[in-house]
Amino acid sequence: MKYDDFKVGEKFKTKSHLMTEEEIIQFAQTYDPQYIHIDKEEAKSSRFKGIIASGIHTLSVSFKLWVEEGKYGKEIIAGTQMNHVKFKQPVYPGNELYVIAEIKDKKSIKSESGRVTVAISTYNEEDVLVFTGEVSALVEQ
Repeated sequence: MKYDDFKVGEKFKTKSHLMTEEEIIQFAQTYDPQYIHIDKEEAKSSRFKGIIASGIHTLSVSFKLWVEEGKYGKEIIAGTQMNHVKFKQPVYPGNELYVIAEIKDKKSIKSESGRVTVAISTYNEEDVLVFTGEVSALVEQ
């Protein structure tokens, strides 16, 4: 979609993504190797009572689901910022995540582009909010 096609207040629901234990551990071993993400035995003694996904992993999956909706397409120029990132609840192996994305703001930057800000709210299969944040991107007019 081009900049002018986005409407403030418009909402989109994405497909879902199953968070497997293997994926959680593999991501964390590379990017966030804390015991609560990679060590099943040690994680059992944590307040979470088992492995949980890294918040950065949850953020990445959330953004992936939004991008796969195809609304940016080839009109996207670049991401510009992330704001108000909050990890609301832990994500466990077996959780199935989906995103509700809402167009929050638009600002014309130049005659050929504008900034679109999207609020991302990520839920698990029980409709529990696990993540929120805003992402902004430069999009062709």
